Amino acid sequence: MNFNVEKKENNIVTFKAEIEEDKFERAIDRAYLKIRNKFNVAGFRKGKAPKKIIELNYGESIFYEEALNILLPEAYEEAVKKLELEPVDQPQVDIEQLEKGKPVILKLDVTVKPEVKLGDYKSIEIEKAKYNVTEEDVKKEIENMQDMNSRLIDADDKEAENGDILTINFEGYMDGEKFEGGTAENQNLELGSKKFIPGFEEQLIGKKVGEKVDVNVKFPDDYFEEKLKSKDALFKVEIKEIKIKEKPKLDDEFAKDVSEFDTLDELKSSIKEKLEKEAKDKEKVENETKAIEKLMEISEVEIPEVMIDRQIDDEVSN
Repeated sequence: MNFNVEKKENNIVTFKAEIEEDKFERAIDRAYLKIRNKFNVAGFRKGKAPKKIIELNYGESIFYEEALNILLPEAYEEAVKKLELEPVDQPQVDIEQLEKGKPVILKLDVTVKPEVKLGDYKSIEIEKAKYNVTEEDVKKEIENMQDMNSRLIDADDKEAENGDILTINFEGYMDGEKFEGGTAENQNLELGSKKFIPGFEEQLIGKKVGEKVDVNVKFPDDYFEEKLKSKDALFKVEIKEIKIKEKPKLDDEFAKDVSEFDTLDELKSSIKEKLEKEAKDKEKVENETKAIEKLMEISEVEIPEVMIDRQIDDEVSN
């Protein structure tokens, strides 16, 4: 197959594809085998009529369309490779010649990725991001590990405070009526986690197991459920259980229990190394992003309309 580029403008490449007549003949034979069952010819069982007989009855060009459907994807794929194109949409195809015994000539318009006219990238200057890992960062990581490996013990008669895990039952009321989704049993809640409506957790501090508490709150203006936004509500809460976290001691035994290291110092060194790598990776990504943004400011690129339309469709569908 031969391909000749005629023009290239506005991110559209126009080229002609010339497909040899023998390839066209072979495609016609393939088309015949593919669709022969569609034809009824007197004297022959369906699908058994020879190609020549079908052509005599329905016309010589009866298999041309299907032959072209076979040829076009192969020709297009070969053209994309040979012409080194980067299409962003399906091609527009015009048939300029389609006759038996002659080459097939197709004219294709292909929208391709836009060419970027780079500015003077050597002159780009950015303020480089820098992230330093401190001992406090390492300490926080260790404390998180310590918290994750805590065990829960009954608080007995202790008053609830931040960090305690409560098991509660509650019923929610609005304007004196229960509202849908406002009731739960045996719900776990860590005081101070801020996982409930603002003001809810604070009203349980200082309470004990068995107490029943009226908790008055107001749903936030940006609450995810429309009908509850900005509404006042009363929750009747019963405290079923209070547990406190018993954190493990930070020593070499802790390091052995939670990691492959034998000492706490080795664990801390490993955490610091991990945090430093994460900091370097973050610096690299941020600095590359800044450089690309600067380069885009001083470069020119014309985005094909089809790429914009596709992005809009993706945004709408998501």
